[in-house]
Amino acid sequence: MPKKAPTIIRRLIPGLIFGFLVFLAVILVGDLKQVSSQVIHFKWIYFPLILLLTLFNYLLRFFKWHFYLGQVGIKGFPMSTSARLFLAGFPLAVTPGKVGEALKGVWLEKETGLPVSKGISVVLAERISDGLGVLTLSTLGVFAYPRYWPAFATVLGGLVILIVIIQIRPAALWLLDLGSRLPFLKRFSNGLRDFYEGSYVLFQPLSLLVAVGLGTVSWLGEGIGMYYVLLGLGVPPGWETLSSAVFVLAFSTVIGAVSALPGGLGAAEASIAGMLVLLLGLARDTAAAATLLIRFATLWFAVALGLGVWLAFRKRLFAVES
Repeated sequence: MPKKAPTIIRRLIPGLIFGFLVFLAVILVGDLKQVSSQVIHFKWIYFPLILLLTLFNYLLRFFKWHFYLGQVGIKGFPMSTSARLFLAGFPLAVTPGKVGEALKGVWLEKETGLPVSKGISVVLAERISDGLGVLTLSTLGVFAYPRYWPAFATVLGGLVILIVIIQIRPAALWLLDLGSRLPFLKRFSNGLRDFYEGSYVLFQPLSLLVAVGLGTVSWLGEGIGMYYVLLGLGVPPGWETLSSAVFVLAFSTVIGAVSALPGGLGAAEASIAGMLVLLLGLARDTAAAATLLIRFATLWFAVALGLGVWLAFRKRLFAVES
């Protein structure tokens, strides 16, 4: 394997270990025997459908990724190559603070010549549009359960303020010029300007509307997947279960994202299990089993797909320049 690959893999190890510890913690909190029984008796006929709904999420998010590439000037980029880079980025989500996702910018430069900093602006725009998408899905749930309003408003307010600042171009350019005169920022000035130019384009109203629309519908797919996890565990079907499942999955995704933990590990699981107990009155063992199943069908399914791409295209992804 090329020389760079072991470095990337080492960065994944803390997240993988942490994921295993979270897995054990969820089982133990729900009681090992009871959680095992719930998983064993899960109606596994639903699981292929849950994975298909997860793939639906990935497909729409890929369309958003490819749309964003066009917005920053990458025209005629083969969709097969674009899809490979998109999928290869999945395991990077479990690096500490998700900083490994910056590698997608390096891959884009290698394939297209796009400056790394501008590629990173695409990664940021992906994350922010996903955040706005799941916040949109959470809106009705927040009004129904006001205890979640402060966290919702804080995250939404932070994202809106960031976007507004990026779109006030004269002020942003003034700050960039100021930064270019500071000794500790001067050497990064060109990269910061490329990053800003990419971000400015990607957060234009029309681009943002398209991206948030795709993000909302894509994450709705995983919310419906959460619903089928609950049905498979014997929770009665109906509108209340469906709406709660979508809200729980969406809001927990927000909590996991703002935690800055690898893949949202720990924060997302605690949020899913806790909300299922509070909102649907599920027993702890049922909530724990539901948490494990949906995380396997979403986060760990994505990591597995990404690692498969790494294995298949390791020479191209991790080739060392001579």
